[in-house]
Amino acid sequence: MTMAVSHIKATFSYGLPKVWDAVVSLKEYSWRSDLDRIEIREPGKQFVEFTKEGYPTTFTITVFQPCERYEFDMENGNMRGHWVGLFSEQNGQTTVDFTEDVTAKKVMLRPFVGGYLKKQQALYVADLRKFLETNKEK
Repeated sequence: MTMAVSHIKATFSYGLPKVWDAVVSLKEYSWRSDLDRIEIREPGKQFVEFTKEGYPTTFTITVFQPCERYEFDMENGNMRGHWVGLFSEQNGQTTVDFTEDVTAKKVMLRPFVGGYLKKQQALYVADLRKFLETNKEK
């Protein structure tokens, strides 16, 4: 199976706890422009994200080290993979370093997975930046 790996790094002018809380919250996700809803299957272990079109992806948390590292396995009808989020703070600025490693389940989708991941990661970071800027007081 061919896998695609996509990586994005971004720095925000906000403290680490604020960025961490936004990324790991399964209750406050209204800032995610691609999501309709999140259903928690098993608190702290598994959740399902539904796109605006209603397409589900199941996430199983594998590492949860507050304000440091967040990892999960993910799977839906089209792909399976693993996501790693690394968080660091320096001089009041937080850097996130996200890596997604995905294998398409369908041969016809394999050539498109890398581009799709890059687009999704860029959208996620843009949405996160917008959310942090509009919620400065928190």
